[in-house]
Amino acid sequence: MTTLFISDLHLDAERPAITELFGRFLREEAAGADALYILGDLFEAWVGDDDPSDTGAFVARELRAVADAGTPVSFIRGNRDFLLGDDYARRAGMTVLSDPSVVMLYGRPTLLLHGDTLCTDDVAYQQFRAQTRNPTWQAQFLAQPLAARMAFAQQARAASKAHQQGLQGQGTMESITDVAPAAVGAMFAQFGIDTMIHGHTHRPAVHELDVGGRACKRTVLGDWYEQGSVLRVDADGMRLERL
Repeated sequence: MTTLFISDLHLDAERPAITELFGRFLREEAAGADALYILGDLFEAWVGDDDPSDTGAFVARELRAVADAGTPVSFIRGNRDFLLGDDYARRAGMTVLSDPSVVMLYGRPTLLLHGDTLCTDDVAYQQFRAQTRNPTWQAQFLAQPLAARMAFAQQARAASKAHQQGLQGQGTMESITDVAPAAVGAMFAQFGIDTMIHGHTHRPAVHELDVGGRACKRTVLGDWYEQGSVLRVDADGMRLERL
């Protein structure tokens, strides 16, 4: 049997082919897996569990079918869907995990996180993250009408794009939006384990590194903008593959 890890699908109505690919993946593979972990940014944007989109409804139905078939589905909120709440999680049959979380993976403790907290060199983003993760800010935001929340999401996406374009113009895009090695080392040291899986950076790879004399492995999941990306893990090891 196999445990599956995915992240950064960024599903929305503008990319229906990827949503269809996700549905096939759930029906043809995830429903027969030991477990499915979604490590954030399942949606391009999420402004509350009253989201009326067909995409959100479709995803909830498909994930619920996977859970009902006996495959546990776990979710860690990302930087695009940090407002995904308990109501939607129940509809989708998902268990929401804290970020970070440690799970036992075929006898090996493994650290799971979305990955944005590791990008500490992006100071502007970290300031925005701190603001929007504040419970008071979230309660005030969710109390606004749906239209106002959707408008804010559009503005936030535009600001994020402008921020990235500015970094590209400065020639710092690659370094600032990737993880900071010191943050990775600190995370490994904090939890005292040697295996980490995350997404967020859209740079799929398996990194071998030394942390305080310990051999550690950091696996980065890919995004689903143009194709799927899945990490398959079983008792024999890990395989990071495209769909």
